[in-house]
Amino acid sequence: MARTDETHLDDLRDAYPDAQPDRSERPDEPGRPAPRGRRGRRGRAPAPQAAPLAPLELARYCWRQLTSMRTALFLLMLLAVAAVPGSTFPQQNNDPAGVARWLDEHPTAGPWVERLQGFHVYSSVWFSAIYLLLFISLIGCVVPRVGVHARALRSQPPRTPARLDRLPEHRAAHLDAEPERVLRAARSVLRGRRFRVQVREEAGGGSVAAERGHHRETGNLLFHLSLVGLLVSVASSSLFSYSGQRLVVEGQTMVGTTFDSFTSGVGADPSDVPPFSMRLDSMDVAFEAQQTSQIGEPRRFAANVTLTDGPGEEARTETIRVNHPARVGGTQLSLSGNGYAPVVVVRDGSGNVVQDGATPFLPQTGNYDSTGVVKVPDALDAAGEPVQIGLQGVFLPSATVGADGNPVSGFPDLANPVLVMQAFTGDLGLDDGVPQNVYELDGTGLTQVLDAQGRPFAIQLAPGESVDLPGGLGSVSFEGVKRYASIDVRRTPGQTPALVFSLLATTGLVLSLFLPRRRAWVRVRPAAGGGSDVVVAGLARGDDAGLAFEVDGVLHRLRAAAGAAGAAAPAGAAASPPPAPVGDDGDEHDGEARGAGGRGADEARAGARTEEGR
Repeated sequence: MARTDETHLDDLRDAYPDAQPDRSERPDEPGRPAPRGRRGRRGRAPAPQAAPLAPLELARYCWRQLTSMRTALFLLMLLAVAAVPGSTFPQQNNDPAGVARWLDEHPTAGPWVERLQGFHVYSSVWFSAIYLLLFISLIGCVVPRVGVHARALRSQPPRTPARLDRLPEHRAAHLDAEPERVLRAARSVLRGRRFRVQVREEAGGGSVAAERGHHRETGNLLFHLSLVGLLVSVASSSLFSYSGQRLVVEGQTMVGTTFDSFTSGVGADPSDVPPFSMRLDSMDVAFEAQQTSQIGEPRRFAANVTLTDGPGEEARTETIRVNHPARVGGTQLSLSGNGYAPVVVVRDGSGNVVQDGATPFLPQTGNYDSTGVVKVPDALDAAGEPVQIGLQGVFLPSATVGADGNPVSGFPDLANPVLVMQAFTGDLGLDDGVPQNVYELDGTGLTQVLDAQGRPFAIQLAPGESVDLPGGLGSVSFEGVKRYASIDVRRTPGQTPALVFSLLATTGLVLSLFLPRRRAWVRVRPAAGGGSDVVVAGLARGDDAGLAFEVDGVLHRLRAAAGAAGAAAPAGAAASPPPAPVGDDGDEHDGEARGAGGRGADEARAGARTEEGR
C-alpha cells in the first residue's frame, strides 16, 4: 500500500525524534507529556521554517551555481544554439544587401527579426550575455582548482596504510638484505620510476610512500585554462578584426583607405587600416599544358607588387603567393583571386573617346570564361544628342567552338583571346543614386542595339580589332588584355593566440586522458630468521589496467637493487603482513585498516578526489 506524504513525514519524525519541536504537553491535554511516535495532524505545532538567506549568502549561493561545471556545460550548449540564427539569417556586417532582400521578401517577420537583433546575432545583447556568463563560469570553475592543485604539488605522499594487503594490488616477498638497505633501494627504485618519495620510520621497520601522476590534473587545468584563453582570443578577433577586398589591375595602385568591400568588428573601422600603398607590377600565373589528365590546372599563382608601409616610407618589392601574404604591421595582404581585364576603347558618334581602360571580367568556369560589362553614361550620337551605352559580353582567353556551336574557352591561359559583346542604349540607372553592381547590367529601361536586319548586333573582336556601332552610336575597339588580382586586406588579432591556446588545450587533454595517477607503498620489517619481509602495494585513481604491472615492476627492481633474492608470494595472493606496531600509532593505523578495502585505501582515494575535484 502506497504511503501518503503525511505518513512519510511521520516516519521521518519517528526516525529523528530530536529534530521535533520542543513540546512538553499536548495542547488538548494540559499537564500530559507529549508521547513520541506517530501522531495525527491535530494538535501538532507548525514545522520550523528555514530562515531567509541574507544578501551575502544569496550572492554566494548564486556564485556557486554559476561556477559549477554543470552550469558551464549548459552555457556552452546554449552558446552553440544561440549561434544558429547567425547562419540562418543574413548578417548586416557581412551581407547588407542580403538583409535588405530578406526584409523585402518577409515584410511581416522582418521587423520582428530586426527587433530581436537577428541580423546582428554575434554582437547582440543576448549572445554577448551568454558568452560573458560562460567566460565567468569557466574562470570561476578553474581558478579555485589551480590553488588546490598547487598545494597538492607541494604536499607529501600519503602515509602508509596499516593493512597493505587490503589494497587492490599487493605483493609480499622475503629479501635477504637488511631493512635499511631495502628501504634505500625502495626509495631509489621508486624515484627511478618517476614517483615522489618519502621514507618514514615505523616501530620495528620502516616504509616508503610514493606518488605520481599529479600532472594528470595539471593537464586537466591546462585544458580548461586554454579554453578560457581560446574564448578570449575568439572574442578579440570578433571585436577588433577587419577585412577589406580590392580588385587591382596590372599597373594600378591601391591604398589602405579604399576598398571594394569592407567588413569589421564593432571595435574596428576603416581608419584602423595602415596607410599603405601597393602597386601591382605584374601577375605571374601558369597553367598545366602537358599532362592530358590535368590540363588547365593552375601551377603558379603570384603577384609581384611594390609596397610602401606609409607616407614617406621607403618602397619595397614583394611577391604575394597563395598562403604567403605580404605584411604591413599586423595586417596581411593576401592573394585571393585573379582574372583578365580586356582594354576596351569606346568612341561616341562625335568621335570622342568616352571609355578607355582595362575592364575586369569575372571568371565563371575553370577555363576562365569571364563575364563583364562596360558602362558609358556620357556619350553623344551622330546628331550630337546625349546617349547612354551599355556593353555586356564574355571574354574568352582561348576561344574555340563548343559542342553546341557556341564560342567557349578551351584553356585558361591567353592562347586565342576573343571578346564577344552586345550593345544596349537607354537609362543605365547611374543617376538614380542607387548603388549598382559594376559587374552586371540592369536591363530595366534599356533597349538592345539591332543591326540592319533587325537582329541583335553582335560584337566579336580579337586584340587590335575595332567595330562601328549601328545608328551612329560610335565604335568599340579591343586594344589588348591585362591581368588583375583580388587582394584581401585582413587583420585578425586573436588568430595566433587562438592557435597557441588550441595546441595547449590539446596537450592538456592528452595529459589528462593518458597520464595515470598512482600511489605505491613499500613496507619493510625485519624477518625472524634474518633478512627483511617486504610488502609492495599500489592504488590507482579509477580503473588502471597497468597497476598490477607497476607493482610487479617495483618488486622486481627492488629485489635486483637490494642485491638479494627471495621468494615472492603469488601475484594477487593475500600476503601475511607483519604485525602492526603497538602503541598509539599502531592503534591509529589499525583503525585505518577497518572496513572493506581498508580505510587506508579509502583515504588515498579521497585525497585524490580532493586534489583533482573542484
